[in-house]
Amino acid sequence: MKNTSLILSVISLIAVVVFGIVSLTKGGNQAEAPAEGEAVETVASKGDIVYIDLDRILMEYDMANDLRSVVETKAQNIQAEVTRRGKKLEKEVMDFQNKIDKGLLTRTNAEVQSQKLQQQEIEFNNYAAQKQQEINEEQVVMMNQLGDAIQTFIDKYNAEKQYAMILTNSGGAPVITADAALDITDDVLAGLNEEYIKTKNDKSKE
Repeated sequence: MKNTSLILSVISLIAVVVFGIVSLTKGGNQAEAPAEGEAVETVASKGDIVYIDLDRILMEYDMANDLRSVVETKAQNIQAEVTRRGKKLEKEVMDFQNKIDKGLLTRTNAEVQSQKLQQQEIEFNNYAAQKQQEINEEQVVMMNQLGDAIQTFIDKYNAEKQYAMILTNSGGAPVITADAALDITDDVLAGLNEEYIKTKNDKSKE
C-alpha cells in the first residue's frame, strides 16, 4: 500500500498552480508607473517608434482585472475541492493502516480494502491532474482573450496615430531605455478601459 505522501504532493501541486494564477502578472520586473499627477505627456508623432508597458496594462486594464478575478475564484474553488477529497482519502488510508497495526482485519479483508484504497488513490490522482489541466486551460483562455482585445484595440488605435512601430515592453525587454515621451501606455490604457466600460454597459442593456 502506498503511503499518503503522494496524495499530499498532488494537493500541493494544485496549490502551486492556484498561487501562480493568483499572482499572475503581479510579479516580475515591472516598470514603475508614474505617481499620480506625474504622468508623462505623450508627444510621439506619426511615423515614430513607440512602445507600451505590457506589465502595466495587464495590471491596470479593467478587463484583465475582471478576468483574473474570475479565474482566481475558479482556481480557489478547485483547490478547495481537491484538498477536501485528498484529506478524505488520507484519513481512510490512515484508518486502514491503524486497523492493520492493531490486527483488526483478516488478511483477506485487508487485501480487499488495500486494493480498494489503491483504486481510490488512482482515481484521486486522475481527478487532481484533470483539475490542474482545467486551471491551466482557464489561464490560457484568459491570456488569449486579453491578447486579442489588446491587439484589436492597438490595430484601430494605430490606424489613427500611424506610428511606424509599436513595441510591447515587458520586464525591461526589448526596450531597455527610451525617451519617456515615446511611452504611450497611459494613452492606450485610457482607450482600452474606455472601450471596455462601454462594451460592459452595452451588454448590461441587452
